[in-house]
Amino acid sequence: MKVSIITVVYNGAKTIRQCIESVLAQTFPAIEYIVIDGNSRDGTQDIVKEYGSKIATFISEPDGGIYDAMNKGIKLATGDIIGILNADDFYAYSEAVSDVAAKMDSTDIQGCYGDLVYVDSVDEVVIKRKWVSGNYKEGAFLNGWMPPHPAFFVKKELYEKFGMFRLDLGSAADYELMLRFIHKSKIKIAYVPKVLVKMRTGGVSNSNLKNRIAANRNDMRAWKENDLKPHFYTLWLKPLRKILQFR
Repeated sequence: MKVSIITVVYNGAKTIRQCIESVLAQTFPAIEYIVIDGNSRDGTQDIVKEYGSKIATFISEPDGGIYDAMNKGIKLATGDIIGILNADDFYAYSEAVSDVAAKMDSTDIQGCYGDLVYVDSVDEVVIKRKWVSGNYKEGAFLNGWMPPHPAFFVKKELYEKFGMFRLDLGSAADYELMLRFIHKSKIKIAYVPKVLVKMRTGGVSNSNLKNRIAANRNDMRAWKENDLKPHFYTLWLKPLRKILQFR
């Protein structure tokens, strides 16, 4: 079994090194690491090139945004399982990928996810929020549930069968993909009850009320585009659930 890890980055010189080293520190023996850069101009490319052949594929060229870059990486991936780790994120411990692979070492498990913590953008020791996913129950998306995308791994065959990220849904593209895979297509998923990923604070969709409203509209489109009908409260429970992450 081989795992492809994809990192997409644009002008991420401040954080890309820690991201890369968290992948290279993984104990799982069969990792294909792919880095897709959007033609950065801040030294990101030079940092990535320092790692040479430890990075299986490195592409730097203009793209149509973060999800276009992710789709490029997915097309290039040759692993059985694909995980996506953004340049601002890093794996919480060196056995994270091994734990995921062990959970998915079964023909009937198609996807796997874990927990995530948000850390201070300057001091990574300071935890701001903790996203405890919990075990998935069918219909959970109707109650505003979703797993954290950086801690979500799926078999490559699912992208081939159900499609990749939709570029017309803005910051809701990862939500739509997981909705399509888990809720609509009912893939069989497993939960690793550990913090797999640490993410720096400052996400676009939740940075202010205007962005949250725009994200909510795109979330609604995600349901409509899949011919699914949420409850009247579904899309408001989704952001409200995040309040509990600050406990």
